[in-house]
Amino acid sequence: MKAISAKATAGLNLGAIMIASDNSGAKIVKLVSVKKGKGKKGKQGCAKIADWVKVSIRKGVPDMKGKVFDAVIIRQKKPYRRLDGERVAFEDNAVAILKDEKGNPKGTQIKGPIAREVLERWPSVAKIASNVY
Repeated sequence: MKAISAKATAGLNLGAIMIASDNSGAKIVKLVSVKKGKGKKGKQGCAKIADWVKVSIRKGVPDMKGKVFDAVIIRQKKPYRRLDGERVAFEDNAVAILKDEKGNPKGTQIKGPIAREVLERWPSVAKIASNVY
């Protein structure tokens, strides 16, 4: 995975409930694991902005409910620092559901803003976003 240009703070623990901000059919998701995340013995994994994660669908279209999908974190409440000194925080935690391992999104549009760090790491996800903050 490509590096992001920010000192991202880990803002989401395993089990965190988030909003699926795309039109893939999912509404509420639960964070199951962080893919390609660094781990330490005895410490639980946690996710940050633009991370590749596994999520379980909690609410949404009945045929998607209970299934596990790959996703990208596009917004996080916990503030993180960009290299120019600016601190960024969003009002909710949100993900975009992915269709395949290459990073192609399942939906065709994303509601609300996404972080600039997502644009750097996942250009195909940023392409369907309404605005990049």
